Amino acid sequence: MTGARDPSAADDPVDVAFAETVRRTGASIGALFVLHRSGRLLRLRLLCGAPADFATPWSRVPLTAPAPVADAVREERLVWLSSQEQMAHAYPRTAMALPYPLALVAAPVTGVRPRGALLLIWPASRPPYMTARERGNIESSCRRLARLLEEAPEHGGSPDGDEAPRVVAIGAGRPSLGPEMAAADFAERLPGGSCALDLGGRFTYVSSGACDLLGRDAGHLLGTLPWQSLRWLDEPTYEDRYRAAVISREPVAFSACRPPDQWLDFHLYPDASGMSVRIVRTGVEATSVPARHPSARTAAPARAGHLYQLVHLAAALTEVVGVQDVIDLVADQIMPAFGAQGLVLSMAEGGRLRITGHRGYPAETVAHLDHLPLDTAFTPAGRALGSGIPAFFSDPDEMRRLYPDAPVVSGKQAWAFLPLIVSGRPVGICVLSYDSPRDFPAAERAVLTSLAGLIAQALDRARLYDTKHDLAHGLQQALLPRTLPALTGLRVAARYLPATRGMDIGGDFYDLIPLGTSGAAAVIGDVQGHNVSAAALMGQVRTAVHAHVALGAAPDQVLSRTNRLLTDLGPDLFTSCLYAHVDTGRGQVTLASAGHPPPVLRGPDGVARPVDVTPGPLLGIDPDAEFPVTAVPLPPGALLAFYTDGLIEEPGRDLDDAIAHLAGQLARLDGSDPDVLVDDLLAAAGPGGQRTDDIALLLLRREAPGP
Repeated sequence: MTGARDPSAADDPVDVAFAETVRRTGASIGALFVLHRSGRLLRLRLLCGAPADFATPWSRVPLTAPAPVADAVREERLVWLSSQEQMAHAYPRTAMALPYPLALVAAPVTGVRPRGALLLIWPASRPPYMTARERGNIESSCRRLARLLEEAPEHGGSPDGDEAPRVVAIGAGRPSLGPEMAAADFAERLPGGSCALDLGGRFTYVSSGACDLLGRDAGHLLGTLPWQSLRWLDEPTYEDRYRAAVISREPVAFSACRPPDQWLDFHLYPDASGMSVRIVRTGVEATSVPARHPSARTAAPARAGHLYQLVHLAAALTEVVGVQDVIDLVADQIMPAFGAQGLVLSMAEGGRLRITGHRGYPAETVAHLDHLPLDTAFTPAGRALGSGIPAFFSDPDEMRRLYPDAPVVSGKQAWAFLPLIVSGRPVGICVLSYDSPRDFPAAERAVLTSLAGLIAQALDRARLYDTKHDLAHGLQQALLPRTLPALTGLRVAARYLPATRGMDIGGDFYDLIPLGTSGAAAVIGDVQGHNVSAAALMGQVRTAVHAHVALGAAPDQVLSRTNRLLTDLGPDLFTSCLYAHVDTGRGQVTLASAGHPPPVLRGPDGVARPVDVTPGPLLGIDPDAEFPVTAVPLPPGALLAFYTDGLIEEPGRDLDDAIAHLAGQLARLDGSDPDVLVDDLLAAAGPGGQRTDDIALLLLRREAPGP
């Protein structure tokens, strides 16, 4: 049963501090998410002001998800959304699953290291701004929670189990008062009927007038959900009105017909501890709005909670990119949403079912079930795929009657086989399994069947994306240098990082070409776009530069000739490029730029500054463009950093400020070892963050001559 903890038993310091934070901030709902030990997932541990099943879609939130709590932890900032409209603009998936007027804040809970996030929700009636004092109180509470989590390993360790979040009463840590008889007498004297619901929606008090109007005695109602004990309230519309009252903390009213013809008005008045309900007759004639009498053959409607869950998961499935993203979403969100302990996700390939993802099964079981024929009779997967109809088995005996060996191999006690079909074509099958026998009500079967169609569409798109990505990524990797040459008098290091969003490929490139015994040509560039065309053009530019360097062309001529080649090809893509001729014998670097950010030079004294290079236009625009040459000294111990804009650009930051910031980082970090420095610069640029652009970084350090 879902409900709040008894406050008298809530002596856990984390529980008490969490409840006190919700109480002091005036929030109607609070949630504490704890960062999983893997560092990639937020788990909902504590909830206040709402039943646990309300939070099912957010019980596990990947750190990369477009959600307020994930952004708060990942970007180490407080996320404030003052209205439903603002949330719909910034977080459309969250807004779809929470279509109520509200305001919320998500704040990182960080101590020695990130511990999780605090989520607070207010009714929309609160002011649409947050004062500095409120922000300070929330940040102070988050620091306190982080400290307590670090001292309490059962919270801070974020166990791997699938236990449900614990609901903490708003009065945790305070003495509670028992019900007063005077309040019951007051309710009995009121006209009509009165009742009370807890946050889970169960009756905790029913007046005699309410019993008369509802047609049931108190003994049949107390401790039950209205839409379960009163079948005529078993409509998603009525449960939705209850959910709206709980989340928005605003009074809600609706009318319902008690068979055969008695219309009743329900007035819901919520607060942090539950809900008071007034029931009165509407006076509407029964003939004016005919009552609907569901037949025994009519399927029970899906619960509103399931419908919102389906909307939330559907929105999440539209955002997945690759096959592994689909697997992770099914495992992290769909499995816990339906209480499953096992998962097998297989794709139809070459007439067989290849397992692409699984959870809750040992390796030997997975090996036994992998690569079964599409028409297999060993498990229900073949029949489900052939007919397109899901198969549900509530216990091993039911499975054993048709598939004698399957329960032994699986080791589970209940199964849902969901065929994944797209336009009549089998894509694969998703199997959810359970450690104990389980009934699958008609409403749950309907939701799972709908979800299977969405998973099939997402998996089909993801497979196509992965195919294109592997092709483009292989092309790009083949065009980048596999290793850097060893050069006398120079220590070099380079890295390439793809973007974390989009196609995950781009046109950034670098190269280092030996020039005799005392020189080298360094080149770095950025082709517009993130697709196969960009990767192909990057290969053409790199090849052209190589050819002109081999002919002994000067830096400006290398860019001029490459530029003429690109304008002749007319690729409709532009390229920035920086070319440097490094002469270690003379201690000099000669530079020419085609619209590329300037390199940063760190001197032997540790002072770093951008090199003043006069850039020419981007390659591929003007066939007669000229590229000025700049020469700068490179004494022993000096270091040059060549980079693409993905390393420095941030929304809202001026480019000159970004370059100056990079120079400051280069000055602060240890530059004695380029291999260590290149990793430090990349880490400082955005640890664990999302990259919308790829990054190329090339470092050259001139060493002092040996004896």
